[in-house]
Amino acid sequence: MIQAVGQKQAFLDVSHLTTKIHTSDGSMTVLDDINLSIDNGEIMAIVGESGSGKSMTIHSILQMITKNLLDSYEGEIQVEGKSILDIGQKEMQKIRGKKISLVAQNAMTSLDPSYRVGKQIIEIILDKTNLSKREAIEKAIYLLEEMGIDEAKRVFQSFPHQLSGGLRQRVVIAMSLACDPDLIIADEPTSALDPTVQLQVLELFQKINRELGTAILIITHDFGVVARIAESVAVMYAGQIVEQGKTSEVIYNPQHPYTNSLLNCIPDLDWIFQDNVGKKPLFQIKGEPPNLMNISSGCRFASRCHMAKDICHAKQPDLKRVHSLDLNHAVRCLLTERRESYAK
Repeated sequence: MIQAVGQKQAFLDVSHLTTKIHTSDGSMTVLDDINLSIDNGEIMAIVGESGSGKSMTIHSILQMITKNLLDSYEGEIQVEGKSILDIGQKEMQKIRGKKISLVAQNAMTSLDPSYRVGKQIIEIILDKTNLSKREAIEKAIYLLEEMGIDEAKRVFQSFPHQLSGGLRQRVVIAMSLACDPDLIIADEPTSALDPTVQLQVLELFQKINRELGTAILIITHDFGVVARIAESVAVMYAGQIVEQGKTSEVIYNPQHPYTNSLLNCIPDLDWIFQDNVGKKPLFQIKGEPPNLMNISSGCRFASRCHMAKDICHAKQPDLKRVHSLDLNHAVRCLLTERRESYAK
């Protein structure tokens, strides 16, 4: 996030992060100049289509890209003011789980099917803390209870396949809290869940944030999730952040055509209930995201943008602040720059 003047030191500060990976066709830049800032106790979201770079961003922050795939990291990542991009794996393992915890995208694959839920939670506690086994068991059951699980002891003794999708997700969130992290990163935490359970999971994250002061970074493709939970949002497209700022500002005053298109993709319930289904197609963004191996010199969204001008295909836009009530509202769009210059 582009920080406002006088802003205090963030818990997590990502500056000009660029990630390159090896492919059969050579090195490919999958993240380009990513800037994010998350304060203690803040809830932030990263939103974008599949393949936009959301998950790659968190895997880069946590340095989880495998050595045989990673080409290089560039830029700076700081946790509580300390650079972590060049630290050793031992030190990084201390940060994972204790400082920053990850709720992976698929709750079922996050849990080992051959071990009971309780054993998996206490293993994390014993590995990352100085608690005894008895204390770890007590804490594990306590965490399950805090997740709103009525029969915490039964769930503790259960295998993952014996639990519903909603219960498995709560277990994974409980595991993320096992070592009292300062930041939880949740990768698509509501995917594959029915709407009622989705709402319960989001309320659970809000409770964790409110009662424990834990900062939360939500990765999602759903602006409904963003509107429900996040204070600030970064919109990603083709490995770049194209817009970021306070959630209310970005949703009600979107400045980038891609952000506006994502918002237009949200179905209008009034239209649905007026029996218009089949008479008018739902909005969809035409075309496909660019191949990151063959990025053009212009805006990466230009080929799909109905507002694009010749300059958009020729010149790469920078992420710049826009004049608004939100000092951190920034946009990567040449058309926005032109509109603002004309208004002066």
